[in-house]
Amino acid sequence: MLRSLIFVAWLGVIVPTPVHAQATVPPPNADGIAVPAGVTDEQATVVIYSTLDAVAAQPLIEGFREAHPKIGVQYLELNSNDLYERFLAELEAGRPSADLLLSSAMDLQLKLANDGYALAYSSAATSQLPDWAVWRNEAFGFTFEPVAIVYNKDLVPPEEVPSTRYELAQLLQSRPEAYFGKVATYDPERSGFGFLLITRDAQQSPEIWDLVRSFGESKVKLYSTTAAILDRIASGTFLIGYNLLGSYSRARAAVDPSIGIVLPKDYTLVMSRIALIPKAAPRPRLAGLFLDFLLSKDGQQIVAGASQLYSIHPEVTGEATAAALRASEGDSLKPIQVGPGLLVYLDQVKRQKFLKKWQRALAGR
Repeated sequence: MLRSLIFVAWLGVIVPTPVHAQATVPPPNADGIAVPAGVTDEQATVVIYSTLDAVAAQPLIEGFREAHPKIGVQYLELNSNDLYERFLAELEAGRPSADLLLSSAMDLQLKLANDGYALAYSSAATSQLPDWAVWRNEAFGFTFEPVAIVYNKDLVPPEEVPSTRYELAQLLQSRPEAYFGKVATYDPERSGFGFLLITRDAQQSPEIWDLVRSFGESKVKLYSTTAAILDRIASGTFLIGYNLLGSYSRARAAVDPSIGIVLPKDYTLVMSRIALIPKAAPRPRLAGLFLDFLLSKDGQQIVAGASQLYSIHPEVTGEATAAALRASEGDSLKPIQVGPGLLVYLDQVKRQKFLKKWQRALAGR
């Protein structure tokens, strides 16, 4: 998937201070980013590569543009593997790339930071994040999104709705005729985000492999996006989706009463989209300004509201916030820490070994 939004600013008055790439990015001045004299609209536009749906990103872009009308935004939506590969390919070819990377594939973002591609950045906004959501002031979690089981409320009887992974595996084993070919999840071979989630599952509980074997027996269907699975659950093509983004599922349920959502009681993974400013960013100060807005209380209100994600900011209240989730789900929430633990399965030998185990389990071995 590749979609773009472009919001270009009319510069008006320009302050003659150049923007230089550097090892660290100082926070912007209180009166905003200084823009060099004689620049074009294109040069005063921050370029963002992101896995966030363009529809969900648009309120954030509009909020940023309202706060900083002299700065334009070019937004390109990519899937997680494509974002990672495109960014590296552009660097290898010596072509200009993004100023800011926003991705749900936490492990791939951490790998970029670990491999030396990220700038260090700190500001009042980044200091509001919990310690587990920041790594070396280079990678910043900006959402608090639960990972859910989703089902069709019209077609799955209430007594069959699973509340844990064990119950889901038992359901598929006990009702094979009802759920054969009717279950979907991420394809960890095609989706970086899907690979992240199934490896977190395996670290959380070895019993996940019983569920994967049940998936294989049920001829699970594999996709690379939550949206594709939600579409098919809503249509009745599928009855249950596993490891779907709770934010997108909640947004769909708000307009489609057939969508039901379960946050598993055994444990609920919580992912954070990660923001990273590349060391090679052409406009790092503009990236820092957008990051500060994204992490600010105003930006996080949009995250929890119009963008229909889940806010990580400690002072933002409401249903789609970390505070509300912790109050309702308690210790069952398992946030995925932004740190080197995300890199374990990106070692190619370990990755291939894990995927072979996945394939064997799907085949019932």
